[in-house]
Amino acid sequence: MSSIERAVSRLAEARAEPADSRNDTGAGPAPLERKTTTEKLADRLGEAAPRPSPMAPPPETRTPDRTADHPEPVRIQLDAIRARGMVAPDGSPTPSAHEFRIIKRPLVYNAFGRPGQPAVQNGRRIMVTSAFPGEGKTFCAINLAMSIAAERDRGVILVDADVARPSIPRELGIQVQAGLMEWLLGEERDLTRLVRPTNVDTLSLLPAGRRHEQATELLASESMGRLLDRLSESYPECLFIFDSPPLLVTTEARVLASYMGQVVMVVEAGKTPREAVTQALATIESNEIIGLVLNKAQDIESGGYYQGYGYGPA
Repeated sequence: MSSIERAVSRLAEARAEPADSRNDTGAGPAPLERKTTTEKLADRLGEAAPRPSPMAPPPETRTPDRTADHPEPVRIQLDAIRARGMVAPDGSPTPSAHEFRIIKRPLVYNAFGRPGQPAVQNGRRIMVTSAFPGEGKTFCAINLAMSIAAERDRGVILVDADVARPSIPRELGIQVQAGLMEWLLGEERDLTRLVRPTNVDTLSLLPAGRRHEQATELLASESMGRLLDRLSESYPECLFIFDSPPLLVTTEARVLASYMGQVVMVVEAGKTPREAVTQALATIESNEIIGLVLNKAQDIESGGYYQGYGYGPA
């Protein structure tokens, strides 16, 4: 008799026995069985009975699929921005990382205060702007946000407030849709659907949203004030970096500056006329704290240009 025939014979005998009298030895009351008869037969045949994988959690404990209310994090192309010399969240000791570490420190102190120095009113709201397009304000806003994201106990929300020409998505290699304008238009009031987390844990984004012909009026409306208050209440440990339109090209930047506690103005070395800088600063003279970032500063020793930065009060 083959092993398979013997196993089938044993299964027939087991089924014929009373359920309350059989055990593995054939005598005495049956103990609580830990395996079914079918499983025993399968073991004897050398074929393990199918069982759930120990690595797979039971259905009720699996992470639920993300919905529109809980979107997947926006995936910034970190390798691409690192290759361009921008600040990366891993804290690599690059020249840009060192320079923006110096730039961010007074901004963080002003935002949260330090011993003997109280926080500046609305100091967590930091606007990055320039006199003209093309001076590197968006580049500096992203680097500043990335540098702040490296802080151990701080978070940062990068707000694309250049509603006419939003360029943060292009610079970061991402695609986003609803944002700031949808809030101002009353089309979306749920911040969790607008403030998008990223693959950098301490960095989130608030996109510009769709374009609108009344952007200036919307930025000056009560809705903008309510949005800023809601952001401050919902994210008490975060700084807010606003990438603003240029001051001398649009009026939106001047309106936005009225809500800010700190303004960082980017000046392209060797290109932006001194008169333009003076004129741009005059449009936001009501702000007490204005810093200047000299972008693409000249390396005096080599006589060439490099992607360098200098920071100081206006």
